[in-house]
Amino acid sequence: MAAQERPGKQEEKESEGRTLWERLERQAAAPRSTLSPHRIAAAAVRLADAEGLDAVTMRRLATELGVAPMAAYRYVSGKDELIELMVDFVYGELVLPEETGWRETMRTLALRLRAMMLQHPWMAGTAMFALTPHQLAVPERVLATLRGPDLDADTMMALFRTVSSYVHGAVDGEVALLRLMQERGWSDGDGTRAGLAPQMTSLMRTGRYPAYEAYMREATRKDDLTWQFETGLDCVLDGIAARMGI
Repeated sequence: MAAQERPGKQEEKESEGRTLWERLERQAAAPRSTLSPHRIAAAAVRLADAEGLDAVTMRRLATELGVAPMAAYRYVSGKDELIELMVDFVYGELVLPEETGWRETMRTLALRLRAMMLQHPWMAGTAMFALTPHQLAVPERVLATLRGPDLDADTMMALFRTVSSYVHGAVDGEVALLRLMQERGWSDGDGTRAGLAPQMTSLMRTGRYPAYEAYMREATRKDDLTWQFETGLDCVLDGIAARMGI
């Protein structure tokens, strides 16, 4: 059965040099096949969400799908292309904002990208430089809203990358914190601070960090990560508006 699922030599030769997306657009469904790129991606994403990206192997995926170990190779050449397929699947679920001004478009996208990445934490550090059809729809929407007589192409891309880098940097930090809490068994912010108290107390006793110590005493939004994210995002957007005069 496994041999029947593998592409034939002629099909492999014709596919050489083509990207995953070119191959999938040209590829006809196999007779009586229960597999599809969508089904493969959905199963892989469910597995990564539950157990992390390391749990996603071609053999494990075949078991989850109830198919022969080699069946998925009809569509993807290995894990690298499987991750591309997964990233595209997740971005395909992202609802792009309606046609609005540049700021509202960027802000809405940033909030939705954060929600998407928190829902699929394995994407942190994985999807930033992915180039897939659905992923590319994000910069396409932003660049379309920025296009006009006041900004050149390089500046428009720099603005998009500035906001995108803020989103990925902030969410990567959130995901790392959530992973640490899960590993240590800390259920909330108070538990995390209690767990880190010995190290923090030792550092504060040196007297070298008075500003940070004042923050710890006075801050009231230490655990409000959404407020922190949106405040930082608005500062970035305010800076773009002031610098560019748009």
